[in-house]
Amino acid sequence: MPSPPVPPSVPPVPVAPPPVAPMAAPPGFRHGDTDVDGVRLHHVTGGDGPAVVLLHGWPFTWIEWRALLPQLAAHGFTVIAPDLRGSGDSAIPAGHWDKRAEADDLHRLLRRLGHDEAYVVGTDVGAMTAYTWAAAYPDDVRALVLAESALPGHGLEELMNPATGGHWHFGFHARSELAAMLTEGREERYLDGYWSMMSCGGLTRADRAELLRAYTAPDAMRGGFEHYASLVEDGRAARAARAATGPLPMPVLVLNGEHGLPQGVLLDGARAVATDIRADTVPGAGHTFAADNPRWTADRLARFLTAEAAPHRAPVP
Repeated sequence: MPSPPVPPSVPPVPVAPPPVAPMAAPPGFRHGDTDVDGVRLHHVTGGDGPAVVLLHGWPFTWIEWRALLPQLAAHGFTVIAPDLRGSGDSAIPAGHWDKRAEADDLHRLLRRLGHDEAYVVGTDVGAMTAYTWAAAYPDDVRALVLAESALPGHGLEELMNPATGGHWHFGFHARSELAAMLTEGREERYLDGYWSMMSCGGLTRADRAELLRAYTAPDAMRGGFEHYASLVEDGRAARAARAATGPLPMPVLVLNGEHGLPQGVLLDGARAVATDIRADTVPGAGHTFAADNPRWTADRLARFLTAEAAPHRAPVP
């Protein structure tokens, strides 16, 4: 989500060699694959209790949540961390898709995994998908956490326009096939700048190696860039959905890392689409707040999901 630095003229900090197989899930968690109407979604699940679905950003996979998973499960939740379509070990469909397609995937995944509803946490592009899911399927989402992002149709467009001070990478990534062609064979060199800039030390050497494994798989860079290819249309759809259905009925928590993105744009966007809103800042954390400060994040999410959000859900219009 943040604009990357200019590609360095020196090689990136080397990470461990990419592993052949996916990184092992944390103790008490397991890898799984589920077909959702022709799209295979990989996910890591564990714990027991109400379901919490964690949606990663770019350029990440479920690994973004790895340190958080056992901490959150210890609070009494079933924690589900899927790889969005096009990312990680999930399928990479041909062509383009929009955030509604990703929301449809997650709606079906939730049912396939035996849950009627869940708490949903999204960061970066995952926050855009989380919002779309909550707007399209409000009965699925008991409470919503939006982090380190801006919402299509409600503030993101200003950040996408470099002519008015926005970030160049949105346009580059939106040309998904071209961006993939230009980064082929240079994946580590391109992505390392993002990982270094986004983290306050929470991403380990092994995490980066696992991410490099995922993003050097065939067509993986294009799959990741597809999250950007639909953003203009995502914004139009979001504005239309807000006009048609009104504000979100569930409570919303806006989170940002202390050293992550400025919170104002996301908070303003949340206020445009919801009425029951809280906001907080993860201390000592960057864009990868769940990796940088997993214990604080788990405690804050648990407090929101079990105490603050529980009595406040409004009827679905």
